[in-house]
Amino acid sequence: MTNIYSESNYQQQLQHKIDHLTTLMSEFNPPTPQVCSSPIKHYRMRAEFRIWHEGADLFHIMYEPQTKTRIIINEFPIASMLINQAMKVLLDYVRSKPILRHKLFQVDYLSSLSQQLLISLLYHKKLDDEWIAEAKLLRQHFIDNGFNIQIVGRATKQKICLEHDYIQETLTVNGQPIIYRQVENSFTQPNAAINIKMLEWAQTVTHHSQGDLLELYCGNGNFSLALANNFTNVLATEIAKSSVESAQYNIEINQRKNVKILRMSAEEFTQALKGERTFNRLKGINLNEYQCQTVLVDPPRAGLDNKTVEMISHYDRIIYISCNPLTLKENLLTLTKTHHIAHLALFDQFPYTQHMESAVVLQRK
Repeated sequence: MTNIYSESNYQQQLQHKIDHLTTLMSEFNPPTPQVCSSPIKHYRMRAEFRIWHEGADLFHIMYEPQTKTRIIINEFPIASMLINQAMKVLLDYVRSKPILRHKLFQVDYLSSLSQQLLISLLYHKKLDDEWIAEAKLLRQHFIDNGFNIQIVGRATKQKICLEHDYIQETLTVNGQPIIYRQVENSFTQPNAAINIKMLEWAQTVTHHSQGDLLELYCGNGNFSLALANNFTNVLATEIAKSSVESAQYNIEINQRKNVKILRMSAEEFTQALKGERTFNRLKGINLNEYQCQTVLVDPPRAGLDNKTVEMISHYDRIIYISCNPLTLKENLLTLTKTHHIAHLALFDQFPYTQHMESAVVLQRK
């Protein structure tokens, strides 16, 4: 595993991504991409492992994608130091605790740069009062060893939180701290160092903006909060309930009074904007009061549907964050009929994989 994570190999893989993105975007005549490299170790803030039981022992494992061979994971260099420290403490403790160990099949870790940790224990059994009592002792064991930790137990139709099902992250973006609540089993940016670079880039390319910002797929308000000071108002949409609740908390704790979150999908918002459907969720909100000249989208790997592409094409400036350059290119085939690429960026969110995070700023021709 050592040479896989060598710095020289990382630079080669990063250059391959740069070349690939440049080739994919070449027909749109973009500027040279701005490239943001990742730390080569301990950059990933979350990790999921299956648990393998063997006699009196148990291990974190992953499966090799092609052969499905089990790989025992004693340490995980791409994960945060906090996760690596917790992995050993957890197994050393659970190994001798039958109630915690029995039918445990997966462990999920979520950590933050703020040194907070959440561990989710997943079981093929119903969790009872005995389990809760043992899990509380496990949490205390972690606390006694210096961890700021939350523990969640999951089983079929069960979710037990010993205290909270979230941790708090503080990211320093261009010298300013932004607080984010991150909820267990909800989407958060996995590479915190790259996320900071993405937010700083977004602030730079929207500096001296006029009017309001519309954001689709806002998650927990990751970009909304960072960009609030660059716009008069931010109107953002997200469909996942837990993410919307986190975003509402994040707006309040960061005192971003000009940010409004709607629980709607991009498709629903497009229908509402066109007057095709009415929604109770929009009661008391007049979409026509917003003067949005800029729209930011951060869609899933499938990219944007055709109706959303058509809708955002009417904005003067489009900021498109993409985790799949192939669907980005597909959407650009339409969007570049009305806009040109003013900025192109590559964010190495997922080192040592073929996945890449990229972004474009499109300006109306």
